[in-house]
Amino acid sequence: AAAAAAGAPAAGAAGAAADGDIDENDMTFQGACATFHAPGHNDETEGYQITPKTKELLQKHLKETGGMVITRFPPEPNGILHIGHAKAMNINFSYAKMRNGVTNLRYDDTNPEKEEAEFFHGILRDVTWLGHKPVKVTYASDNFQQLYEWAVELIKRDLAYVCHQVVEDIRGHEDRRPSPWRNRPIAESLALFEDMKHGKIDEGDATLRLKHEMKDGKLDPVAYRIKFHHHFRSGDDWCIYPTYDYTHCLCDSIENITHSLCTKEFQIRRPSYYWLCNALDVYCPVQWEYSRLNMNYTMVSKRKILKLITTGNVKGWDDPRLFTLAALRRRGFPPSAINTFCNKLGVSVAKTVLSPEVLEACVRESLNQTSVRAMAVLDPLRVVITNLPEKLEPATVPNIPIDPNSGTHTVDMSNVVYIEKSDFSESPKDAGFKRLTLKQSVGLKHVGYVITVQEVVKELGEIIELRCTAEKVEVATKPKAFIHWVAGPDSKTLPATAELRLYERLFLHPNPEAHGFLTDINPDSLSVVYGYVDKTVSGAAVGTVFQFERIGYFCVDPDSKPNQLVFNSTVLLKEGK
Repeated sequence: AAAAAAGAPAAGAAGAAADGDIDENDMTFQGACATFHAPGHNDETEGYQITPKTKELLQKHLKETGGMVITRFPPEPNGILHIGHAKAMNINFSYAKMRNGVTNLRYDDTNPEKEEAEFFHGILRDVTWLGHKPVKVTYASDNFQQLYEWAVELIKRDLAYVCHQVVEDIRGHEDRRPSPWRNRPIAESLALFEDMKHGKIDEGDATLRLKHEMKDGKLDPVAYRIKFHHHFRSGDDWCIYPTYDYTHCLCDSIENITHSLCTKEFQIRRPSYYWLCNALDVYCPVQWEYSRLNMNYTMVSKRKILKLITTGNVKGWDDPRLFTLAALRRRGFPPSAINTFCNKLGVSVAKTVLSPEVLEACVRESLNQTSVRAMAVLDPLRVVITNLPEKLEPATVPNIPIDPNSGTHTVDMSNVVYIEKSDFSESPKDAGFKRLTLKQSVGLKHVGYVITVQEVVKELGEIIELRCTAEKVEVATKPKAFIHWVAGPDSKTLPATAELRLYERLFLHPNPEAHGFLTDINPDSLSVVYGYVDKTVSGAAVGTVFQFERIGYFCVDPDSKPNQLVFNSTVLLKEGK
């Protein structure tokens, strides 16, 4: 019996808590997607292949499903999900829910040499984090016995055969030359396939191929190959494993999927999908295609991300410069913003290539409504306010200014504050500079003071301190600007420090693959600074996102320690800043 792997996400019902905020009514269906067939009316779809058994099979399907829409999200557990998968999830789950249907999460676990436990768990975490609730979790490996029996049946129907061509020869099957073993006797293929199953043939020495010409002219796709690898769930029960082309449509059939929604590159495989179901006289779902999501300045290929990791260009699958869902979560992108982004894309077959700024705008809009405000100074300049006492009453700051019901918090204030060095200029070259100069006062946010420079203190020619006086805003000349600041509880105590990781695009060009991707790395994609933060952020949990006023949104990173918070820059307040 197959041995279930310890710690694997359990097959069957799924009810994990979700973090995302899904509104299926926001999903805009365009073009052909607006005319999806009703369950049981598969045969009314253009291009659907009808056989003498189609009506009978559709009636049986309707009886088993009650006419419910059933979709599936079928990732391969050989890597981490990325932003393109977010669109795929959104389409599958949203369409089903809009039609009062359900969606399965199905692991396409047919390649044991590339599958790892962390990927199974990571996928389930990403799905639920985005707010999707699969009605059940299934595995292609659940069906290994049935898939094997169907393969035997195909051989008996003279629709499959055992072939000994090597991989290099099979990859050339687009030349339409048949395998020399294509017409071997059925009994011989049955015996050899049994030998393959029992490990009597070496890996690479035999495959099972289907007698079928694909739409692109390729001949006889591989259905089974030999792999002497331990499987995450079935253990060592099998040493032959079905391919995607063989498994995908048959698992859809087993699960009574009504709408098999795929990205457009699978359109060319649709006739083969129908052919295989019909060759076995089993229920045949309808495959619909939509455009995949492509984003500039990103790399989502699992193989190439792994190369980025092994070469040290990024630090792991969740490096915040990547566009894996784990990376976006670590960077502080809220799931609701990712879903809003996917909803705005809608569903179409037109090629979609977007700038990351489109997603970042959704993130900025979402966080503006939910993130508590705090103050942080990334490049501190000490300011001594000579006419104020060393200790002052804490300043009261609104948590979320646009939400009057969000409450307030207090921050420390003394006669020593720290401002950004860029907020002071001895001799501004820009006539429009509105912050602090020798001749221009500036306001301090939230405390009602306007400060004026009286003395600039330098050391080795570098400004290390400003000595200022302060007036209450009610009596001072109205300043042109108010700036943020950070202070300790008194003049002798420094504010808390934090590590702040600032991110730029990982690649220099919109299409990094066209530039060799590894040679297109932006050397300034990550910079680390150590700045001061106000006490609002003290004790914040990992994943908490704050708006650092006048700078941007920052998320508490898992690398944080009790005495040293680490923040990732999520998005800046203004695009391009």
